[in-house]
Amino acid sequence: MAHWWTAPPAGQVSYLVGADPELLDIALDPLPAAAPAVIHVRPATSGRLGHHIDVLLDELDRAAVVLFPRWLPGAERLDGSGNLGIAAVRALAEQEAARSPIFGPFLGDLAERSLLGRTGDGARFPAEVRAAGLARAIASAYGRDTTVLLIEVPDELTAGDERSLTAAAEWLTSHGHFTVWLAGAPLRVVDRVRSVVVTLPAYLNRLVAEAEVSGDQVSAPALPERRQPFRAGAGTESAHTARTIPVLTIPPFSGLPRPDSRAEVALERELARHEWARGRHWNHTYEWHLLGKSYRLDLFWPEDGLVVEVDGPEHRGRLKYADDRRRDVDLQLLGHYVLRFTNEQVLWDVQTVVVKIKQLLSRRRDEAARHAEGRQDVSQ
Repeated sequence: MAHWWTAPPAGQVSYLVGADPELLDIALDPLPAAAPAVIHVRPATSGRLGHHIDVLLDELDRAAVVLFPRWLPGAERLDGSGNLGIAAVRALAEQEAARSPIFGPFLGDLAERSLLGRTGDGARFPAEVRAAGLARAIASAYGRDTTVLLIEVPDELTAGDERSLTAAAEWLTSHGHFTVWLAGAPLRVVDRVRSVVVTLPAYLNRLVAEAEVSGDQVSAPALPERRQPFRAGAGTESAHTARTIPVLTIPPFSGLPRPDSRAEVALERELARHEWARGRHWNHTYEWHLLGKSYRLDLFWPEDGLVVEVDGPEHRGRLKYADDRRRDVDLQLLGHYVLRFTNEQVLWDVQTVVVKIKQLLSRRRDEAARHAEGRQDVSQ
């Protein structure tokens, strides 16, 4: 049976009819094993064709740097402390390029910059070379054959902006061999993009109905906060800049904090200092029901039944908020405790967050010890 994500043709631009981008995010979290690597893009609301392409390529370049060394086998053993590391990573990139259609000098440059944690210098190569190389590297990082850009079409696009955005999407498919899904506001003036109806899982339809019935009013910014690795300069964006720089979100990896989340990275850095925090799993896929959707848990102590969620602004969306409430109930009925913190809480006062996690972990462990003692007394 074909999966819903196979309906849009690969290597083309498609408009997904009636598919709310927020609902698509829920459907793709955790990223299914058979799905392509799907990168969510909330683009600029204005800009010419060349501007859209340049900015998106810069964002994808930063994503590839963050995803290193997953797209370059063998590079996980290297560090950027000296010339030997640079020579070694370039040699690995040369070997990888020989096995793929990626332009060797571009891959070598990307590998060196990734090793050094340096972004923003990829523009020395032609845009066509960058697009093709980045599409391949990102897909390889996730062990997938293709990379899909899920571009959220803003409501406020002018006719000219809509033409520029769709032309940029077409350019990315033609030169970078990306697959592009457009979703969100309908296309009003561009009629050459193929419309595709996708049939999402039934539980998502129930979620929409629940959100409409509940009528919860959730405050959500029109444009979610940028994640740190894709930020040109932390704390320097004006309100206007925040509306003109696209936000790019990459799927997380099981076992690691999200590389594009300052809050998760900061929390892990603090937890790593404490012996009591051992046994934690980041971005763990939790199979709770044979027929139910898997849940991705931001932070999970399976032995203690503690789930910690670190919520960015996207969790204030109406559908995401409803999905979070449903998840929390399911997890609590399964005997787990759920703690939720916002990104701001973690970044502003990580010590308080850590103390609260420790307090609940201690309580859970004390309860488990008392139950174990009770069972032992009964057996005697």
